[in-house]
Amino acid sequence: MLKQSEDRRTRRTRKLLKQGLLELMRERRFAEISIRDITERMDMNRGTFYLHYRDTAALLQSIETDMLAEAQALIDAHLAEAAGGTLRPVFEPILDFVLANRETCRALFDNNASSGFVSRLQELIYQNGVNIVRVRFHPESEDKLAYLLSFIAYGLIGLVKEWFDQDMVLPKEDLLMAADRLVNGAAESLLT
Repeated sequence: MLKQSEDRRTRRTRKLLKQGLLELMRERRFAEISIRDITERMDMNRGTFYLHYRDTAALLQSIETDMLAEAQALIDAHLAEAAGGTLRPVFEPILDFVLANRETCRALFDNNASSGFVSRLQELIYQNGVNIVRVRFHPESEDKLAYLLSFIAYGLIGLVKEWFDQDMVLPKEDLLMAADRLVNGAAESLLT
């Protein structure tokens, strides 16, 4: 019983530390945030922070890892549906996830220079897209496949960032259709 109680406290403490960092990242750049800022924001002792993370970079990386793990779980749940020739079955749940976590995603995008979140997200998209593109288009060249997947990954990230920057005035349905057309058009142009 004690172990379960400790695990619950550990999860709660880590959640609060992550929440504190994200709140501060909405107010200022990551490089300007100290451990003291986070612990004061969450009314914790600095020693508590060090029980869980070595520094603010480790805390930020933990937030990113959690987000990417959740995104991967969504991709895994819908990847088989994408074999039908459309990106939508995978992109729509991811887009819904991004919307549900909009403030966290915005903070991570805005502080990318400190963390490399966009590169890690690009790698996630790239790795998951390889099999979809191979099955659908049967590329003859690995070089062309690599170019296409890089284009798709950065393109999808760019679409979402631009959508955020424009306060999501474009309806979600229109964004999904545009993403699907852009991906399919690029793949058909380069690989067929």
